[in-house]
Amino acid sequence: MSKKFWEEKDFNVFQIDGLENRMEALSSNIRPKFEELGKKYSLFFSGVLGDEYFAHVAKHARRSVNPPKDSWVAFSPYKRGYKALPHFQIGLWGSHLFLILAVIYEAPDKVVIAERLLKKKSLFNRIPSDFIVSGDHMKQEAILLKNAKKTDLEQLLTRLRDVKKGEFLVGRHIAKEEAVKLSEEEFLLLAEETFEQLLPIYRTMINIK
Repeated sequence: MSKKFWEEKDFNVFQIDGLENRMEALSSNIRPKFEELGKKYSLFFSGVLGDEYFAHVAKHARRSVNPPKDSWVAFSPYKRGYKALPHFQIGLWGSHLFLILAVIYEAPDKVVIAERLLKKKSLFNRIPSDFIVSGDHMKQEAILLKNAKKTDLEQLLTRLRDVKKGEFLVGRHIAKEEAVKLSEEEFLLLAEETFEQLLPIYRTMINIK
């Protein structure tokens, strides 16, 4: 029987009541997997992009009351953080796994990034239509790319450019029920394929060939 990477208990962490209890379950169940993925995909991004990439596993250190509703490992070429740059993430909500490329409101260059993407919207025709887009990394809801191409995509990119809190996420959501069926090999292959499909958009964001 093939070894699974994700299990029901990983997703169920986000149903645990109380900050301390949920954080303890995150640390024991999920964080070791994020650490493992961090080592693997920091090497992957370093290899395909020709710069050193670093993994940043969410610590949720600033939380004092509300337990986290999601968790992740992020990748960027900056050792001290990732929020100011376009970055890749592998993470979990209680309902799904996500593999995404994100620009969030902390990014100082997000106006320029949005303008680059608006000029090259055709890039989004080259990625699978079952990918998702979103304008808020704090919400688990997203729009299927195939439904977003007419108006939502341009609106999200315009908001990224014009609104201080504007954000943009693109990538893949895999429902919990599907994620727990994937063998470790299948999951790692899916993650790598997803990131490879997102690389042209990322290269446009950071203006490299």
